[in-house]
Amino acid sequence: MELRPAPLQADEYQILDAIQRRVLWLSTLIVHHANTRPNADDLKVGGHQASSASMVSILTALYFHYLHAGDRVSIKPHASPAYHAIQYLLGNLDQHYLQTLREFKGLQAYPSRTKDPDPVDFSTGSVGLGAVAPAFAAVAQRYAQQHFGEVTAQRFVAVIGDAELDEGNIWEAAIDETLQGAGNVLIIVDLNRQSLDRVVPGIRARQLKNLFAAAGWHTLEAKYGRLLEKVFAQPGGAALRQRIDEMSNEEYQSLLRRQGTDIRARLTHPGGLDQPEDAEISRALQDVPDENLKELLGNLGGHDLNTLLDVFAQADQRRDAPTIVFAYTIKGWGLPFAGDAMNHSMHLSGEQVRELQHTLNIPPGAEWKTFEHGSAEAAWCRRSAEQLSRGQLQPAPLIAAEKIPSSLDMSFPGKLSTQEALGRILTRLATLEGIGERIVTAAPDVAISTHLIGWVNKTGVFSPTMHPDYQDGIQRTLRWQPNPQGQHIELGISEMNLFMLLGQLGLSYEHSGQLLFPIGTVYDPFICRGLDALIYGLYNHSKMIFAGTPSGVSLSPEGGAHQSTVTASLGIELPELNYYEPVFAHEVEWILLEALRECCDRDEGRSTYLRLSTKKIDQRLLEEARQRLGEERLRQHVLAGGYRLLEGRELAPEANEDEVIQIVTTGVMVPEALAAARILAREGIAANVIHLTSPKKIFSMYSDLRRSQSQGQAEPAGAAHLRTLFPRSERLAPIVTVQDASAHSLAFLSGIHGAPCISLGVDEFGQSGSMQELYQAVGISTDDIVAAGYTALDLALEK
Repeated sequence: MELRPAPLQADEYQILDAIQRRVLWLSTLIVHHANTRPNADDLKVGGHQASSASMVSILTALYFHYLHAGDRVSIKPHASPAYHAIQYLLGNLDQHYLQTLREFKGLQAYPSRTKDPDPVDFSTGSVGLGAVAPAFAAVAQRYAQQHFGEVTAQRFVAVIGDAELDEGNIWEAAIDETLQGAGNVLIIVDLNRQSLDRVVPGIRARQLKNLFAAAGWHTLEAKYGRLLEKVFAQPGGAALRQRIDEMSNEEYQSLLRRQGTDIRARLTHPGGLDQPEDAEISRALQDVPDENLKELLGNLGGHDLNTLLDVFAQADQRRDAPTIVFAYTIKGWGLPFAGDAMNHSMHLSGEQVRELQHTLNIPPGAEWKTFEHGSAEAAWCRRSAEQLSRGQLQPAPLIAAEKIPSSLDMSFPGKLSTQEALGRILTRLATLEGIGERIVTAAPDVAISTHLIGWVNKTGVFSPTMHPDYQDGIQRTLRWQPNPQGQHIELGISEMNLFMLLGQLGLSYEHSGQLLFPIGTVYDPFICRGLDALIYGLYNHSKMIFAGTPSGVSLSPEGGAHQSTVTASLGIELPELNYYEPVFAHEVEWILLEALRECCDRDEGRSTYLRLSTKKIDQRLLEEARQRLGEERLRQHVLAGGYRLLEGRELAPEANEDEVIQIVTTGVMVPEALAAARILAREGIAANVIHLTSPKKIFSMYSDLRRSQSQGQAEPAGAAHLRTLFPRSERLAPIVTVQDASAHSLAFLSGIHGAPCISLGVDEFGQSGSMQELYQAVGISTDDIVAAGYTALDLALEK
């Protein structure tokens, strides 16, 4: 029996209905078992039986009929038990995992592509993000297909809860022009009219449909099932349809909790029980027994397999725009608390589970079993699994990290900012064979102001279609001509969209079989706006690169609204992220090449964040360290996290052991740190200047060292570099840290050897002014560093 398009034949529907009821049973049992197994923590394990139940029909229609190989799906977070039940029936999950929901290394609370044992295309859990991740993955797929031809992905589907549409990031994505024409995007809304705490007041579906339609989306709905549609076609049916259409969500949900005679009375008296009966509605329902009224009222499109498959087929007929389907469902469908306003966190009792087992004809002892071998349902599951894998294309070969050089041998002018350096280096990277053509940049309407102009002029702006050139023949400094071979994607002013796009471009190999090197630029203070999407990408092990620029109060004229302070701390704290804060152009060059190599390593590689600035730095300040260390060793130290930029005893050779301090800095504060060291040297104090190019790397080395010591293990490799930065003879030398960011972000250095430490940084909101005025106001000027040096020495003497 071949899988066929809707409408299903009677025997086919019967088989699929049996499958969806087994999914309902297993998803309910998964949560029940998780909450009744021994629990040493004495905490509620949780899980969402009602939210899974409302999704059962939609997921059954998708995985056992509609989807094919190459389709990528994002699952509503609270429906993870239903998803895992389906993967079990498809043969993609071992049975023992069904009893491990929310256990360590078991089934995760929400679908996780990196931690679940079965295949998950998109992690979900932070509501709203799973809705748009497939849409931006489709943008990445379209880009890869335009540039490299063959891809492994086909359609991108997101199944979300209706309450997720309250999340603003969905609307930021829906209106962005990058999604225009993405005809392989399908969002299915589980419209059960309930959120976590309440029944959503009013019927908003019409409003939501209009909003998506205005944004250029193809909008469809699966509102009523075949039983209701049949009654609507009878005499009086139009009045019944109108009655249900105009009914508030609260009234509809309440009817689902009533018995047949009460339902009839309330349906036929739309003005209230004390008002006259509506004869037309009564006529429509005259042949429906009271005991069938609840089933009829609950016959919504989101639970009718034929209705669902029909609307999915309609979605495939439009390939010029993304599609959204509003599928009306009942939260808790098939369970005793179906439609209960408070059922979000409800769990069936043991007695209710046994009653459900009897209702669904699950034999005792077969609670966790799949369908019997040789049954029609088992055969259907097997063919569905074959359909989901048949014809799956192989991904293109990965780029070997060794193909990326360690240096570009570039030269830079005497004074240059790290932001300018990034622009120059990107333009050069475009010429690297096998690498340059796979770099794709993105910015939220800040490409020019973040120095991508050279890159854009060289590679062009991406668009799926060629745009007319209205500037032809006019002299211009920027070639902004969107075309299918362009390599820059310009978004609207939305940092959420930027990080969602970067995250999906960084998973293009896993989703579409083509490796891309995504590089984004964003104003550093506005990283916080897109932080949720950034964390989502990192959690999914995306391999992306982004530059936050300009940063700190060094962006002095712009004022406090554009001066970032907390981003350096985020760089240290976020998992799966390498954070660098370079000061010299050669550092930017080496770090960017290393970041590209990280993207090549799909298993262990990390994303990279460069915190950059518009402050021009004298590049000659690097020469002393280059001569002392040699270029290759200096490059290795830069990538390892830091190096000794200035040896204090070269300026103060007569200093005693108790007249040595460490000035540790990052990025743009290097000139001030060097100036302070020279002032201190005139007073006989040997002040070393240590430039931490990556506080994250040094913090990780320190953490690894402490962990190995506590566990009695051999020292980690990074311990040697810590000894290079802080040699044994200087371990207890007092430390002054200074950074154009929150002071505490470098305070951890005092814990390495227990040396006294004074941390300078920006711990207040900035304002407009000159750079030196602001440095003095927040306490990171050269004079502040010198004063902190004296205080640190005093603290060391007291100790």
